[in-house]
Amino acid sequence: MSLPPVFFHCFRTPVPYTTGLALQERIHALQLLARKASRSHRDYLLLLEHRPVFTFGRRQHETSEDIGAEMTRLKGLGADCVPTKRGGQTTYHGPGQIVGYPLLDLGRSSPPMGIRDYICRLQKTLELHLLEGHSIRHVPSEHTGVFLDPRTKVASIGVQVRHRLTTHGFAMNVTQEPIPWFDKVVACGLTDVRAGCIAEAAKQETTTNAITVAGELPALISRFGRVFGRDVVELDVSADGEVEEAIRATQREAVEAGPWPQIPTP
Repeated sequence: MSLPPVFFHCFRTPVPYTTGLALQERIHALQLLARKASRSHRDYLLLLEHRPVFTFGRRQHETSEDIGAEMTRLKGLGADCVPTKRGGQTTYHGPGQIVGYPLLDLGRSSPPMGIRDYICRLQKTLELHLLEGHSIRHVPSEHTGVFLDPRTKVASIGVQVRHRLTTHGFAMNVTQEPIPWFDKVVACGLTDVRAGCIAEAAKQETTTNAITVAGELPALISRFGRVFGRDVVELDVSADGEVEEAIRATQREAVEAGPWPQIPTP
């Protein structure tokens, strides 16, 4: 039996991280309630940019005594700082980067999809996007994420799975805008690794061939569906429904937040 489609939505205004996190939690709760009541529930793929934010993985903020000082330093740059329950360590999200939050029920497939398989499929989606969309070959690494060479990372993956329902997801640097922010931290705990981006790797920086977040989304959505074996259908956010209303509220908050900070120049 074929699996139901995944419904996607692309946010056009950078979303505050805590607002996006609250949206994920709301959808996760609705999915779980519907499943417990034996009602049909949808899977979703949210695609967006965040306002500048540094996030910390759960093991890191549960064990580190220095995280408070580090958060103070990074807030001084103008970014938000948020501890999270995802795996991984410190990373950055902001404009110029595609963040993907797949909110999937891994138990839908038969047999149910394991967490390792799920993460591998996310990574495969990103690797295919680089290769098919930009002729960029990734370099295999012992670390999770996608690398352009042993010292340059273009995409990160950090997920959380509760009751077989996924939250968090992946982030891929598209333009050079996130790079100066990444330079302010040891991202993902990798001291000898720097952040890269598609625009830099593809060497397409002219205005006629400009690589943009919006321009990357259609093909990335298509490849996500292919790797996961699912149809991916745009969600009608104007429709009635608790998820649709939550997304509309998130969009309003993103617009009302106004301009986002630029990283201070040296």
